[in-house]
Parts: sequence; structure tokens; C-alpha cells
Amino acid sequence: MWDAAVSGSGSAPSDKHGQMSDAMEITTDKGNICREIMSELTEWFSEPGVIEACAEAIESQPMFGCVDRNKVAGFVAMRSHPPDAMEILVIATRRAYHRSGVGKRLLVAAENCARTAGCKILTVKTLAPRGKNEPQYDATRAFYDRNGFIRAEIFPTLWGEDHPCLFFVKPLEAIS
Repeated sequence: MWDAAVSGSGSAPSDKHGQMSDAMEITTDKGNICREIMSELTEWFSEPGVIEACAEAIESQPMFGCVDRNKVAGFVAMRSHPPDAMEILVIATRRAYHRSGVGKRLLVAAENCARTAGCKILTVKTLAPRGKNEPQYDATRAFYDRNGFIRAEIFPTLWGEDHPCLFFVKPLEAIS
């Protein structure tokens, strides 16, 4: 539903960060966490109305986050599409944690959530290439490519004519 600001490489966090947790479920203060992190990432989330709509939408959705020194470094919020799909509604990582593995940890949590719910695919939407110099979106799309997502379809007007939507899917293996 909203663009992703992730660029994790899957590597361990650098020494400047404390002991990074694996992603854990977040059940309180979801909207505020969302607002705070998305507002920091102005290259991806520049419209206050979008940030607020996202913060409100995730209050009732499953959310996972990686915590470093009692601070949420990044989060992912999910939306179920029964019977077989789960969508990454929004995923965002604080700038200081880009390329530290937080994004990968969040994807693992999203995949586990989807598998536990019996889903067969995980989906995510992001901005499609639109002929502009937008390296942040190039990095986002490359992140999904590296993590096994398939570019399934472009919806040219889902988010408006100036914001074509790229729909990614990832087939999931069942948990045995």
C-alpha cells in the first residue's frame, strides 16, 4: 500500500549499534513508531497525509520491529488477504540502520507471519520505475529482487498517474 524504504544487505549490524534483536511483534504505539520512522525517510515518504494514513491503517494490523538499545530500528506491518496471501503494508528502517540487516530481519518476520497464517504468497507494492533519477527506489526494488520477490505487474494508475505501482510477489514454502 505504501512505498518501502529498506536497503538491508543481510549483514550484521555495525559496531556503532548495540545488540540488534531479531524482529519481534509490536503490539502498542504502532502509529507513533510508524510516524516517527517514516517522517525520517523523506526521500520515500514526503507527503504528511500518506504518513498519517499509514500510521492509522497499521494500528489494527500485525506489526514487527527490530529493536536496538530500546529503540525501534525498523518495522514491518502486514495485512492479510485470505485465503492465501499476506501483504507487506509498509516496511521502513531508520536511515542509521540502512544496510545493517534490519530490512532482511523484517522480511524474515513477515514471511514467518504469512506462513504461520497458512499463506502461500507474500506481496508488497512499491513505486515502479518512471524514468526519473530516483536511486532510493532503485535500491528498494533491488532489495526485493535480492530477497526472492518477483516483479509481477505494474499498475500505472493505482496510486495516480505520476506514481505507478510495482507489485511484487514471493511464493512461500509451507512450514513443516
